[in-house]
Amino acid sequence: MNTPAAVAHSTAPSLAIPKTLKGQKALVTGANSGIGMAVAAALGEAGADVAANYVDGDEAAAKVVEAIRAHGVQAIAYKADVSSEEQVATMFRDVIERFGTLDILINNAGLQRDSAFHAMTLAQWNTVLNVNLTGQFLCARAAVAEFLRRGVVPEVSCAAGKIICMSSVHQEIPWAGHANYATSKGGIKLLMESLAQEMAPHRIRVNAIAPGAIRTPINTAAWNTPEAYKRLMTLVPYGRIGEPEDVARAAVWLASDLSDYVVGTTVFVDGGMTLYPGFATGG
Repeated sequence: MNTPAAVAHSTAPSLAIPKTLKGQKALVTGANSGIGMAVAAALGEAGADVAANYVDGDEAAAKVVEAIRAHGVQAIAYKADVSSEEQVATMFRDVIERFGTLDILINNAGLQRDSAFHAMTLAQWNTVLNVNLTGQFLCARAAVAEFLRRGVVPEVSCAAGKIICMSSVHQEIPWAGHANYATSKGGIKLLMESLAQEMAPHRIRVNAIAPGAIRTPINTAAWNTPEAYKRLMTLVPYGRIGEPEDVARAAVWLASDLSDYVVGTTVFVDGGMTLYPGFATGG
């Protein structure tokens, strides 16, 4: 088990990503930080051309594009709010025009607006649901339209298209003080499963990733001191914090033909958090 003193360093193994996505075109939403940034870079390393969506932080988005291009592929940054129907439609039109088509959508954009339930404002509720859930609907709908239009191109992929919805362990684990966030992730689960069921006959694969405790800017307070890290590890049987690259590698696999028969599944990347470790000693 990693000790709390290790919190400043990546705990993930250093592994090269094979070129399993060569020639494919991908769009990653919320790609200028944390998990989205790591996924976008990993898709590029796997050989895909990548559009990195973001809503603010031009400088960070430019750095993501630079990291993707370092792998010898095309990359663009695209600023758009995924909760806006008009902006999503324009983004997909422009990205498809630039790349010729789209093979992979990583529905990653998300945020938190935490509050005790009795004090939660409608704005806090709507902001989280609009981005985390409606944003995934809007982007998935636009991606499906392109996948159906183009169909399967066997020399590119076994599937007509791949959608990966970024969920959370909180699609399963209730989270007091975060009712809006947990609700959005529960919604993503059934959105993904319903869409997977409907689209599978068209050879469109839809799956999800549910990260657990991942070292990202959104949850810095949970891991940036030895004391916080030690508390966090009581929830993670595997004994280390997750890194963005742990999620990114799962995304590359789900987007590749290596997972061609995986449909409507949530892959939990959580070090065992959903195993309810409090019961390991009898509860």
